[in-house]
Amino acid sequence: MSDVFKSGFVAIVGRPNVGKSTLLNQIIGQKIAIMSDKAQTTRNKIQGVYTTNDAQVVFIDTPGIHKPKHKLGDFMVKVALNTFREVDMIFFVIDADAGYGRGDEFIIEKLKRVEETPIFLLINKIDLVEPEVLLDLIAKYSEMLDFEEIIPISALQGNNLGTLLEETTKHLAEGPMYYPADQVTDHPERFIISELIREQVLKFTHEEVPHSVAVVIEGIEVNPETHKLHIMAQIIVERSTQKGILIGKQGQMLKQIGMRARKEIELLLGSKVYLEIWVKVQKGWRDKEHFLNDYGFDHDEY
Repeated sequence: MSDVFKSGFVAIVGRPNVGKSTLLNQIIGQKIAIMSDKAQTTRNKIQGVYTTNDAQVVFIDTPGIHKPKHKLGDFMVKVALNTFREVDMIFFVIDADAGYGRGDEFIIEKLKRVEETPIFLLINKIDLVEPEVLLDLIAKYSEMLDFEEIIPISALQGNNLGTLLEETTKHLAEGPMYYPADQVTDHPERFIISELIREQVLKFTHEEVPHSVAVVIEGIEVNPETHKLHIMAQIIVERSTQKGILIGKQGQMLKQIGMRARKEIELLLGSKVYLEIWVKVQKGWRDKEHFLNDYGFDHDEY
């Protein structure tokens, strides 16, 4: 063990769907951020804590930076951009397979205003591209911003994550241990449970349904007879047609979502769970501040 203990906060930023949550989960070694092939999966900041004998790094997974279409989208982009001034280092993640996009240009313009904070460019999904594509991307992005480090990775495969963590620790200053060594996230279990339910909704639904969904945990209690945890959750949608899709024929869709979510929650908690889910319509909730606040997207904070 080194005489010097280092610590700091690192923001993971980028366009939607570039693999930020996959990267966070891979670093931490367990699922704390939900993953989906749908864009804009992450809506709030999710902190993962990585601790070794010599360092503690608090990684902040942020919503994908995109052009907002409603107040929820506006909230998500503000959350991501505001982390720039709260952290000791920034990981800017791009998707090697998708290549350069206008959204990257927007993010780089914002990053140019960041002073003194080291910025790493992480080129993700390198397992999906040829070496020459990777070299072209390195050349292009190097011209746009003077990155502290450029590290090609595969978050899914774990390629180069050892190098990434080594370089991250090198660039951190001496500091305290902010969290106990065995803690992997600062989020309460209720938040992660609601996210695990929402993840299954994203997996099973298509088109407009995924982005119109919020999940609220109404209660968690222990059944005195079975000693099982009884979790009561409400899935919020914007239209009655979406409610119909989520419930499905004879309730089969909701049953599937509940069964898959229950398995994930049991893995998280290490105990048997009885999960009760129902669906509620709240018209236009994504554009109404009092609903956003009720569902955990506090506009006033940003």
